[in-house]
Parts: sequence; C-alpha cells; structure tokens
Amino acid sequence: MTSLNDIRSTFLSYFEKNGHEVVDSSPLVPRNDPTLMFTNSGMVQFKNLFTGLERRDYVRATTSQKCVRAGGKHNDLDNVGYTARHHTFFEMLGNFSFGDYFKNEAIPYAWNLLTQDFGIDKSRLLTTIYHTDDEAFEIWKKVGVPEDRIIRIATSDNFWQMGPTGPCGPCTEIFYDHGDHIWGGPPGSAEEDGDRFIEIWNVVFMQNEQFEDGSMRALDMQSIDTGMGLERIGALLQGKHDNYDTDTMRALIEASAHATSTDPDGEGNVHHRVIADHLRSTAFLIAEGVLPSNEGRGYVLRRIMRRAMRHAHLLGAKDPVMHRLVAELVRQMGDHYPELGRGKALIEETLKAEESRFKATLDRGLSLLDEAVADLPEGEKMPGETAFKLYDTYGFPLDLTEDALREKGIKVDLAGFNEAMDAQKAKARAAWSGSGEAKDAEVWFEIAEAHGATEFLGYETEKAEGQVLAIVEDGKLTNAVSAGQTAWIVTNQTPFYGESGGQVGDTGWFRSIEDHDIHGSVSDTQRFAGGRVFAHRVTPEAGTLKKGAPVRLEVDHNRRTAIRANHSATHLLHEALRQALGEHVAQRGSLNAPDRLRFDFSHQKALSGDELRQVEDEVNAFIRQNTPVETRIMTPDDARAIGAQALFGEKYGDEVRVVSMGRAETGKGLDGDTWSIELCGGTHVSRTGDIGLCVVLGDSASSAGVRRIEALTGDAALRHLGEQDLRVREVAGVLKAQPSEVAERVKALQAERKALAAEVADLRRQLAMAGGGSGQSAPEAETVNGMAFHAQVLSGVSGKDLPPLIDEHKARLGSGVVLLMADAGGKAAVAVGVTDDLTGKVSAVDVLRAAVVELGGKGGGGRPDMAQGGGASVANADAAIAAARQALGG
Repeated sequence: MTSLNDIRSTFLSYFEKNGHEVVDSSPLVPRNDPTLMFTNSGMVQFKNLFTGLERRDYVRATTSQKCVRAGGKHNDLDNVGYTARHHTFFEMLGNFSFGDYFKNEAIPYAWNLLTQDFGIDKSRLLTTIYHTDDEAFEIWKKVGVPEDRIIRIATSDNFWQMGPTGPCGPCTEIFYDHGDHIWGGPPGSAEEDGDRFIEIWNVVFMQNEQFEDGSMRALDMQSIDTGMGLERIGALLQGKHDNYDTDTMRALIEASAHATSTDPDGEGNVHHRVIADHLRSTAFLIAEGVLPSNEGRGYVLRRIMRRAMRHAHLLGAKDPVMHRLVAELVRQMGDHYPELGRGKALIEETLKAEESRFKATLDRGLSLLDEAVADLPEGEKMPGETAFKLYDTYGFPLDLTEDALREKGIKVDLAGFNEAMDAQKAKARAAWSGSGEAKDAEVWFEIAEAHGATEFLGYETEKAEGQVLAIVEDGKLTNAVSAGQTAWIVTNQTPFYGESGGQVGDTGWFRSIEDHDIHGSVSDTQRFAGGRVFAHRVTPEAGTLKKGAPVRLEVDHNRRTAIRANHSATHLLHEALRQALGEHVAQRGSLNAPDRLRFDFSHQKALSGDELRQVEDEVNAFIRQNTPVETRIMTPDDARAIGAQALFGEKYGDEVRVVSMGRAETGKGLDGDTWSIELCGGTHVSRTGDIGLCVVLGDSASSAGVRRIEALTGDAALRHLGEQDLRVREVAGVLKAQPSEVAERVKALQAERKALAAEVADLRRQLAMAGGGSGQSAPEAETVNGMAFHAQVLSGVSGKDLPPLIDEHKARLGSGVVLLMADAGGKAAVAVGVTDDLTGKVSAVDVLRAAVVELGGKGGGGRPDMAQGGGASVANADAAIAAARQALGG
C-alpha cells in the first residue's frame, strides 16, 4: 500500500524531474483573490501569473495545495460524511505551465505519471474533452487512448472556471473505471452520477479570461493548470473505493472512535467520517489565524466545528473530544505541513473552548428542536422563526439545524428564517440609533449591515488583495475617488490593522489590479461600526478608484515592524512594572506608535531612578531571551483563570486572543513559566528578540493615581543611546575627563552645586535680616494698636525665601506682626506672619489681603499665623504697609 504521504512525494518529485519548481502550498485564506472565501484549488496562488500581472523566476510549477470548500459556490459541507468523495478539506495535486508548455506536453505528462509511475491499468482509464476541442482529441489518440474512450462533453463540466471571473478554459478529465460490479455509467451518460467511473485528474487548458460583464478574451499566454485530489488518487492506489478508507483518514477515524469509545465501523461510522474531515479543515484554518466568530470566514469555521461537535455528541461523548484528536492529525500530516505542529496549542485551545461552550447549550437546543417538530404534520417545514431562535439564542447555525433535521426528513422554512433575521437587524439598528454615537457613523453601520465585517488578514501577511465594497467621503457614500481627493475605502478583506487598543492604524499603499495607473497611498486605517468595519484613508495619486474594483493592498513594512516591537515591549513592560511595584499595577491606557511607546498604569507616586533601571533591565533581559511570542484563543474566563491581564474597561467577545511571551523560572501561564500573558488583539513580533532593545525615557503623572512611562525600542532606542553617548563625550571634553569618569564627576558637581545653593540661601537670609541689601540696618519694629509691627521690602530674595525669614523675625520680636515684601522677577511676593499669642486678635490672612490690594494683587491665603500672596509690583510698598497698619487697627 502506498501512503498518502508517499503519493504526494511521488507526484511532486515526478514533475520536479520534469523541470517544474516545487512550490509550497499557499494559505487557505487567499491573499491575491478577494472574490474567494477560501483557497479552493491549486491555481489560486498562480492567478496573477496566468493573467500576466505577475512574473516569477520559473515558468513551470508543481504543488500540493491545501483546499477548503465549505462556503460560497464551492460548498461541499452538506455532502461530507454521507458520500465517498466529498470533503471540506482536501489536498489538490497540480502541475502548472505559465506560457511554457501546452496541450502537447500536458496530456503526456498526466498519462505517463498515471500509467508508469503509479502503475495504473491503462484499460481502466478513459478521458473526456470539451466537445469542440479536436486538438486534445488527437493528442489522446496519440498517447494510446482508444477513440471510444475519449468522450466529448458539451457542458460546463469540461469548461473550467475558478469563479465568476478570472482565468478559464476547456479541460480534459481522466476517469477510472472501478468495474461493472459497481453501479454507474461513463461521463455524459444517464448513469454518470453512479460510482463506477470516478474522475481522478482534471487538466485545464488556460486559454481565456472571464470578466464580470460576461465577456471573455484570449489570454496572452497559453497555460496549463491541473488538479488531482490526493484523497481520490490515494484511494485508487490503495485499492479502496472510498476516500475515507485511505490511511490518513482511517487513522483519524480510529482516533475519533478511540476518543468516544465507539466502533469505527459500526452504526456511528458516518459520525466518525464527519469528525475526521472537519478536524482537518478546522485545524488548518485555525493554524492560519482564522478564529470562530459570527461573520465571514470565522462563521464558516464555527459551522464546521459545531457540525463535527454535534456528531461527537451523537456518538455519546460527554466531554469535549475534538481537541484530543489534534495530536493524531499532526502525526499524519505535520511533516509536510509544519504549521500544524507550530499551531498545535492554539488549535487545541480553540477547539476545547468552542466545544465546551457549545456542549453547554447543545442539549437545550436539541430539546427545543425536538419539541418544535414533534407535532409537525408530515411534509410540513419547520417554522423559520424557530430555526432563527436556535441560531440567535443557542448558537445553532442554520445548516446545523438542517443537518439535524435531515435525519428526520424535515426541511426548514428558509423564507421565515430570513424574515426573522431581517427583523432582528432592524431592531439592532434601532437600538444603535440611540447609542449616542456620532451622526455620520450611520454610514458605517449601513456598510456593516450590507457587507458584514471586514476580514483582517494582518496577523499572517502584510500584502493582500481586496475588493472595494464602499467609498465614504465627508460621511457619505460615493462611487469613486479621484486623484487629489481623499476618502475612506472599505474592502472585504485587508492586511491593514485598524487603530485599536492603543495601537495606531497602519499606513501603506494601494494599487488597482485591473489598471495599474490607478494607485495611491493609505495614510490611516480606522475601525467603525463597533470595530467590524476597517476603513482605509486613501489618496489616489493617479486615476479614479471606483466601487467594486479589486485592489492590491500593501502595508508599510518598516512602520508596521516598529509598531509591532513597541506593542510587544508594552507587554513586557507591564509585567516588569507589576514585579517591581506590586500587583496593584494595571494598564490604564497605551500608545503603540512607530516612533515610541507610551504606557499608563495605576500607581500613586513617581518611580525612583533605581525602580526605572530595574524595570528597564528586566524588559531587556526577556528581549535577549529571544523566545517565541505565542498566541492562543480562549474564552475570557479561561484566559483570566491563567492570569492573563486585560485592558481596564475593555469589552471582550466570546473568544479572545491571549498573547504570551517570555519565560520565567516561576510563572502562571499554560506552561507554568510564562512571564507575560495578556488579552490583546494587536500585532506582535514573532520572537521577543525582534524588539531589539528597550530604553525607558522616564515616568510622569498622567492623572490622579496614574503614572505614564515613555520608552523607545529598536532603532529609535539605539539612536537615543547614540545621542546620549555623544552628549557624554561632549561633557567629558568640557570637564577634561574620560567618558567613564563623567557620571562621578557630574555627581560631584551636583553635590557641590547643592552646597553652594545652600550657602547662597544662608547669605541671602543674613543679608535680609541685616537690612535687605539696602546698606542700612533692618528697621525697628513700630507699635500699632498695642502690637509690634515690622514691615520691610527686600531685594535679592525669592518668594520661597520669605516664610523662613518671617519665622526668624517672629522669633526676634517675641510677640508681634511681620510683613515682608520682595521683588521677585518684576512681581511682588508678599508674606505676613503673626505670633501665636496674637492669632486670636488678628489673622495673618486679613493683613495680607489688605496689603496685596495696594500692590495690584487679588488676595492670597494661608493660616492665621502665616499667609502668602503676590502682586504686580513692589512700587506701592508704602501704600501696602499703610493698609496693613489700618488692618491692625492703627
């Protein structure tokens, strides 16, 4: 028996020996085709080569391409598990020529591989061609296929199209005859839907390009695109008639049976088949960053997951089982697809969280389903409103309800379901209208309602293609934006990160795919409609970009790299602050920009120099570890249970991204030693070492009880250190010292300066007590209303020097009132003191306020024994003294 891994290897090696470049499978989420939900064939990644928009350093290629067909036009979900050859996930073996060879070479390549390398009996093979393709007919005759086994087909079965638009052309298909003991007829016959004749390979002659308006033109290059399902050819070569009996699928089925303690070949066989298939599509999608959600690709993923989970439930599984099968999948396919191994933890956590949540509502939902159809007359449909309640309240996708009812022979009233869905949307819209959001935000709600959420691809790529779904200018929808204008555009998918969680929006460029003269810049990316809609602020440099146009989007890589480093550094900084200052430290806001980071946190006092150095040193220690930055998907409760930090006041959905980085000797993570664990939807570095370096600039007060740290990473940090080093060398030159001696010399100078400042302050005090710099002795106190009153104008004294001078004069008088005024930089500083024995009779505040009015001031304040204030000038000092006397009753 030849394993699927061996067959894949043989195929790729065969074409490599024939001059083909072995190219890795492209992602399941298409980066270069906005019209597709998932990659559904091997040619998707080569689409732009076929149309001539792209050139590579090879003209022949061969791949084993990951494919998913579970949504849109190519949707096999309903048939999976019930037929021998339908899958949501499969591998497509293919060879491709981009203007190099054509039919004369492609047909012999296929025939020779099948009949020689794979050793398939020629007499069991037959072919089909498009009914007008005489050239292909003659080539098949030449390689040895009898005319009666070359069948002309006049339908679209032999005219291949990837989608509604794009490259297309006639094709020739190769079928295998499994023998007359199986019912069915050859293609084109009345019995063609039987299982006797099975298509194993399709060779497309890429000659044309189809456009939206239905027109078609000949491609400049005559190219080849072929596809052969690995599972189908594997079943054939392993002597099986069912794809699910191949070695890989069989291993997954047996793993499912073991996990559920059931017979792999008993009554529950169909359940195991569904689980085995859906496990593959689920695992590969999660490995690429697609997460279960209620919209777009995430919604399709959730449908697949929950369909498999329901089948596990029907097998009697009481606890989540899907995550327990991931290890077997990695064993079967991990060597060729290493992303499965890298994403194993993420896949397991996501499956476990989803199945735990789903099982909590499954019993109630199925009970409601049974109640709804218990008294349903035979032949009637289940009410659409009930199906919608299952969807809206219990999280049952419509197709899951249909799948459950399929076994009972009951259908759903789809019109009623859609009516209930529309009513809910209207209700949600009405509730949103009173939410207090900006009036012009209504346009974003309309876009979200019409097109759903924007698919964010930026965790995995910085380049992708999207289709312009809407253009917004001045808060209104428009159909185009021209050179020199600026507007927001919304695409169905984007690699651009929309500003959120402190991380600024991406910038970059766009270019029309259909007309390269239409291009321009993206100056910002924001999120609207509750974060569902990503909008790009674009300014075309040339041409007019229209609604519906496909565009290529490219993020500014250098800027994104700097932002990623700063964002990741805030995670390490947060934990370092908690370790240094205490568990009370919690994030209160942040800014992750390309040039700097800012982190606000709860703390009551400024950090000392030692604390700042400790935090900086700890962050850099974990940067130097260069450990992987890991992302897992969990429920918010599970994330908090392992100690993940969440942003204060942030709202989280059913699933959250949990970002872990750094390894500590003791810790609190899933692995027991994770340093930083946070809930975060931002973009991050792959390894902590990618941050490079972190330099803390200092901390300051942000608001009451909140401190703010600013820091630099990467190149910005290095430049800062370089500038600091330059300044140190400049200071060393002034001090005539070595750079290594500068710190000690500066400390010595600072101590000397402090001592001199104290000496100067003492001399000022002595001078003031001696007469205030007038060259005369200090005036004697006079008596006012029976009290000693000393008033004096001082020079060379600051306002902060007045209180201690007041105290000295009060001590000299023993009992009395003191009024001192100083010329402080052109302004008047005033202080009044009253000895304790007189505070019951006179208040320093009253005397002060009487005096400062004459100096152009507006009051002052303090205590009965000491008060301070100010005025415009000491020019009216005599009038101020007179007013003070009057306030004393003199």
